[in-house]
Amino acid sequence: MFAERNGNLDRGDGAPLAWRSREGRGPTIVFLPGFASDMAGAKAVALDAWCAARGRAMLRFDYSGHGASGGAFADGTIGRWTEDALAVIDQAPEGPLLLVGSSMGGWIGLHVALRRPERVVALVGIAAAPDFTEALAERMSDPERARLAEDGFVERPSAYGPPLRFTRGLIEDGRRHLLLGGPIPLRAPARLLQGQRDPDVPWQTALRLAERISGGDVQVTLIKDGDHRLSRPEDLALLTRVVGALLGEDRA
Repeated sequence: MFAERNGNLDRGDGAPLAWRSREGRGPTIVFLPGFASDMAGAKAVALDAWCAARGRAMLRFDYSGHGASGGAFADGTIGRWTEDALAVIDQAPEGPLLLVGSSMGGWIGLHVALRRPERVVALVGIAAAPDFTEALAERMSDPERARLAEDGFVERPSAYGPPLRFTRGLIEDGRRHLLLGGPIPLRAPARLLQGQRDPDVPWQTALRLAERISGGDVQVTLIKDGDHRLSRPEDLALLTRVVGALLGEDRA
């Protein structure tokens, strides 16, 4: 059995980053969670179990303000969480990486792949949500915009738990990390899994993202009855099949 380790990465800013890794054959699969999600979610756990059964290396972690990591969620931004991901990845053993990003994690995964092209050999996006902060800002009502200007945040109900808080800092920083406005110079293979009943990320986003990625090996899989989470047994089986195919494994 391959060893499993966990720990906290202290960067000296008072927000240690919780991580968990599994030794095994590379490339190391890195799971990047979504907004207000963490490494204990159904997709991360299922992928870890799949890796354990096959002797595959895996790394998962929580952004600052998420899960078991330190820091305040309200202080988080796309830039900060991207730096969190890079910090955890850079302290991991050298070698190739296969990134799996869920929702916001797909956006952050794109930035990681662009910042570490020598290591990232493939990327899987699950309801990837690049530029979601700008889409959120564009859909805000006038009262929400006034509240954002006055209070510095707005809250919206979530189907997955407590209301979600979106800060002015998150939206302003998001504008410095937008990707869909031009070509995305990603050369590694990309696989985009997208539910067509996703109430949070329109399925057309996956097609737009595929068009923007410069590399030629890009595939989009639309799940007609799939929601945003894509955490049903059949969704998880699809995820592991896609990851397995990228690794040259035929079995689910």
